[in-house]
Amino acid sequence: MRITVAIAEDHQALIDGIKSYVRYEEDISIIGTANHGEELLKLVRLKQPKVVLCDIRMPRLDGIEATRIILKEFPYTKVVAFTMFDQEEAVQQMLAAGAKGYILKNSSLEVVLEAIRTVASGKPYYDKKIHLPHAEKNSSKSVLSSREREILQLIAKGHTSHQIADQLFIGKSTVDTHRKNMIRKLGLNGAGELLRYAVEKKYEF
Repeated sequence: MRITVAIAEDHQALIDGIKSYVRYEEDISIIGTANHGEELLKLVRLKQPKVVLCDIRMPRLDGIEATRIILKEFPYTKVVAFTMFDQEEAVQQMLAAGAKGYILKNSSLEVVLEAIRTVASGKPYYDKKIHLPHAEKNSSKSVLSSREREILQLIAKGHTSHQIADQLFIGKSTVDTHRKNMIRKLGLNGAGELLRYAVEKKYEF
């Protein structure tokens, strides 16, 4: 069965490039494009694509809010965030909205196809340019405390430190300390890598 895809992107040249590249893929079909969030909602309601490639920052309605609305109306649609920047806050917001993938616009078109196929199969996809070192082989179960694993699960769901603190009835500074300890224990290089690690490992907790 072909994977039907809608693209929401305010740069038409980028849309055209993706459409030209995907044209020769037998299993993927671009069924519509939109240049802003409101147009995307109309497109999804009309054609109900299996995958939506969604820019985060769009006119009229941004990708975060558009994703929330789409997944409320069509919970089986898979949304892949599409952005220029590896910003932890934006990633968290898209994850919280329900996105199943996150790729950077400066990645190759092969990555775009890989992301589409991966989320269509029901698995999450994270752009490899959001670097995660492969040297760390220890399981999070063996090196993290039960509280750290609990926080890691909430990070994987897109929760901010403030939200985690409220949910666990602890201070935000305590959450931030746990984040720093997990980054150190897992050999990661910052909050962005911790978020990616959390998403990739969330089914192992």
